This record gives sequence, structure tokens and C-alpha cells, in this order.
Amino acid sequence: MATITTEMIKELREATGAGILDCRKALEQSNGDINLAMDHLREKGLALAAKRSGRKASEGVVELYSHGNGRVGVMVEVNCETDFVGRSEAFRKLAHELALQIAASAPLYVKEEDIPASVLEHEAQIATNKAREEGKSEQVIPRIVEGALKKYKDEFVLMRQPYIRDENITVQELINQNLASIGENIVVRRFVRWALGERSEDQEQE
Repeated sequence: MATITTEMIKELREATGAGILDCRKALEQSNGDINLAMDHLREKGLALAAKRSGRKASEGVVELYSHGNGRVGVMVEVNCETDFVGRSEAFRKLAHELALQIAASAPLYVKEEDIPASVLEHEAQIATNKAREEGKSEQVIPRIVEGALKKYKDEFVLMRQPYIRDENITVQELINQNLASIGENIVVRRFVRWALGERSEDQEQE
């Protein structure tokens, strides 16, 4: 059995945001292998996410973030279950990280289900037309369209985006990792992102 050092626990905690006891237990179960311990904590986060997803989350914070000397502004509402957790440092830090993510990666939707069917149909048609123009056979076009839609979702759905500080995990996985230390259901309710000089859809339709 490998010796679990304080440095190992600290490294794992910084990488995952999990609690000290959870980090120690994960390291013990993985015989001191940091990568295996991270996988274990991610799996635990997924299990916790599934368990807590049905619990009501109406407390939390509206996080405001301004970037580039006022050139980009973000407002995101992140909910939890209790006011106590909503005021905690861990929850506030996560909300801030989500605001940074939105500022940097400009998502359009919180989750996949938020994408209007008309948008997906439009993207599918674009991919179909492009494939035909390139002379692709009709048999492979459905696979090409499927790949194009996946790419669109990965780029514009917040929960599916690679986390800006660690592209090996998605934003959803970042939230799952934080569930162990925060201890409550976490919901990203909504967000808005403004960029200086950007025209809104309403203005473009005028």
C-alpha cells in the first residue's frame, strides 16, 4: 500500500475541488495513483449529481463579471439548496469560474435541451448541403450530420464546453467534482453575456 502524503492530498484537492477526506479515501483506493484517484472522484461526482439532481435548488447567487476593462460583461444565476451554501466560499468560487467560462467561451445555451429544434434542423441542413457539395455519398451523410451537430453542441452548450482551465473535463464535470465538497444540488439557471459593440438578435431583425 502506497504512503498517502499531505502533498498528494493537496494536489488532488486542488485538481478536483473535493474534500480532504474524500481525496484521502480516493488515493487509498487507487494505491496512491493521482490519475486513478481523479477518475474515482469524477465518478463519485456523477453519482452525486444523479442523486441530487431532483432536489429543489432556489437559493444561490447572481454572479457578475466584467472582462477586458469593461469590454465583456457576464451575469449568471447559479442555484443551490440553502442560503448557507449560497454564501460559502466554495460555491461562490464555482459561480465565479462559471462566469469566467461564459466570458471566455461565449456559449448560447445552458444545456442541450435548451437548443430550439429549428436551430438543430438549420445546422443539420447546412451540414447536409456541405457534404453533398463535397461529393459525399448519401450513405455517409447522416454520420457527417451527426458529427456536425455534436460539434455545434460542444461549442455552444455551456455544460458540454471544455472547462477553460482544464480542457480534459467539461463544465458539467467541473460542477460534478464540486458536488462532493459543496454537498448540495447545483443548477446553472440562466446567463447573459454582452460584448461591447455587439448587436442583439432583436436589433438585427429591425
